Amino acid sequence: MSSARIHRTAVVGADVQLAQDVEVGPFCYLDGAIHIGAGTTLLSHVTILGHAEIGRGNVFHPNSVIGGAPQDVSYTGGVRRVCIGHRNGFREGVTVHRGSEHGDATIIGSDNLFMVNSHVAHDCQIGDRVVLVNGALLGGWVQIGNAAIISGNCVIHQFCRVGRLAMMRGLSRTSRDIPPFCIADGLHLLRGVNVVGLRRAGFSAETVRAIRRAFVILFGRARNLNLALDELIATGPLVPEVHEMLDFIASSKRGVVQGPRSLPTANRASG
Repeated sequence: MSSARIHRTAVVGADVQLAQDVEVGPFCYLDGAIHIGAGTTLLSHVTILGHAEIGRGNVFHPNSVIGGAPQDVSYTGGVRRVCIGHRNGFREGVTVHRGSEHGDATIIGSDNLFMVNSHVAHDCQIGDRVVLVNGALLGGWVQIGNAAIISGNCVIHQFCRVGRLAMMRGLSRTSRDIPPFCIADGLHLLRGVNVVGLRRAGFSAETVRAIRRAFVILFGRARNLNLALDELIATGPLVPEVHEMLDFIASSKRGVVQGPRSLPTANRASG
């Protein structure tokens, strides 16, 4: 801890371990078996509690609270953890809770951005390069895939999953799983494919067309999803990203969100 910079008004418990170049700003409160990696900054009024493993280069803004007890009425105070990777940003008022009575750890990857007043509940698992926009709320046990975007004031029910590079539009909510590469809106409803996100991520035009064709078959009209899956598989060899969608759907325990009542012409096109 000797090489860390700790403001004289901060409170740092005896079990806290700070790597070199960690900066703890004014009025921060750290209490528990906490380890913080090199180059992480706590600007001011940051609270970190319990068992927390925090990697390198993270930035915590004022009034963020990490590792608080889960909002779980069965929790009796047992040792549960928060595990955070590297280079994440936690803006003002962000809350991340430790694992629950029946869980173990809340896990956050690297290079994520948690905007103002977003909330990560107990036992969530968040990948890399995820964005939670202002006011986004995750229930317990939610899983978010890499590079997904959860827009402002979205709500995700406990145990739901959001696939890689999926996007939820602002004010939407879901109690079902959202497949990879899709855009969700309203109440567990799909609108289309996240074409802009795929292109920004470097996906080829051919791969984007294949995903859009798969979306039309799977969600283009109201019918039994198993029949749609059979039809898609029967079309012949599929790109890995479409197999990723199929595997995600097949492994869903809560069911997946529904397709739109009607598809825009652009989404009907085969490429």
